[in-house]
Amino acid sequence: QVQLVESGGGLVQAGDSLRLSCAASERTFRNKNMGWFRQAPGKEREFVSSITWNIGLTDYADSLKGRFTISRDNAKNTVYLQMNSLKPEDTAVYYCASSPRVSRFRSVYDSWGQGTQVTVSS
Repeated sequence: QVQLVESGGGLVQAGDSLRLSCAASERTFRNKNMGWFRQAPGKEREFVSSITWNIGLTDYADSLKGRFTISRDNAKNTVYLQMNSLKPEDTAVYYCASSPRVSRFRSVYDSWGQGTQVTVSS
């Protein structure tokens, strides 16, 4: 099973940027499609972005297109989420996850990190 560790979260002001990282512990990272999800207090975990393992095809939640960018470095077994122009409503715990299939549905993802907190103040 792939183990995932997120990092890069923190407290920032509205308009700032953050880059989250997710490091995988196994070589099979390169065969896994990777996704980012987030969960705000009192809300369900929601899809943020995903990237395929082979050609790096990306997908984003419609509301986040243009502000967030997902990327991966297969040599480092790491996936990134660059978040720009952050808003208070982006405050959430951000999770990375891996899946054998490309999907926006969290049930498809079979390995999850512990999450990293992102707090955006107004």
